Amino acid sequence: MRTQKAFTTLLLTAAIALGTVATVQAADKVDGTWSWAQQGRRGGQGGNENATPRKTTLKLKSDGEKVTGTLTAPAGGRGGGGGGEPMPVEISDGKIKGSDLSFSVKREFNGNAIVTKYSGKLEGDKITGKVERPGRDGGEARSTDWTATREK
Repeated sequence: MRTQKAFTTLLLTAAIALGTVATVQAADKVDGTWSWAQQGRRGGQGGNENATPRKTTLKLKSDGEKVTGTLTAPAGGRGGGGGGEPMPVEISDGKIKGSDLSFSVKREFNGNAIVTKYSGKLEGDKITGKVERPGRDGGEARSTDWTATREK
């Protein structure tokens, strides 16, 4: 009986240790530069449906389950066309748990704070997930898909 209890304790300790190592390894895998391209609401830059899609770059660094970094995307503008040079914005509330990643980005537009929430699943050199944006003029939130690939 005593041997069985000792063996059970040993197995439990090993399982906890392996789970901790797996979490740390998954977090390490999110570190790096990721990018994706997307069309604006009315096509590419300038509202032209034949225009080049807008590129977004995400730089991530993990420390355990905490994730920090910046997101750089073309500035919005009339018609979704980009009102200026891409600006890096710090991410907040960044977390990686296993292969699940989440973070938020807060931007200011005309004195209003707009918070966009990102969630995704890390699979090798790809993150696939959802972006949730607040609706216009207090309307219903909008959700879109995003897929980023790691830059080499």
